[in-house]
Amino acid sequence: MKKDTTIEMQAAKIELLVLDVDGVLTDGHVMLTEKGEEIKSFNIKDGLGLKMLIEAGIEVVLITGRSSKALAHRAKELGIERVCQGVMDKASILAEIMNEKKLQNVNVCSVGDDLPDLPLFSLSGISVAVADAAPELKGEAMLVTKSRGGNGAVREVCELILKAKGKWPRPLSGRR
Repeated sequence: MKKDTTIEMQAAKIELLVLDVDGVLTDGHVMLTEKGEEIKSFNIKDGLGLKMLIEAGIEVVLITGRSSKALAHRAKELGIERVCQGVMDKASILAEIMNEKKLQNVNVCSVGDDLPDLPLFSLSGISVAVADAAPELKGEAMLVTKSRGGNGAVREVCELILKAKGKWPRPLSGRR
């Protein structure tokens, strides 16, 4: 992601990060066992970024069109309390959450990869498309990550927000 002081100023206002799952937290592949159970692969660096964000007081919400036990398990591991699965109208869910939390658009950052995520952008102060997102999303996004979905894109967004809020750890100088 390119550095932009305007984006950094906006990122400092973020109180809610909304993520799609397949293609954002995962690489978009769906693997099924012979029993029909879904297997998902999650990036550890994305996970650490999300944990740090939550520890800094920024809420993370997952809104996805699919349903998966693996996702519920991963969200619990990370401390993500609100996971909305099987959602077709993502914008109405986000609007409900914003109303409940008394948040404005400037307090919301959404990250997506495909057409069902596009309505989230109109409710978000910062809209982010992952590097391998559909062209329509990239065209509407304020930012496009350097990394692909499931490969560190979410970590980039977490770092942006945490750095803008002055909550990113500083490197230890003089240590080898």
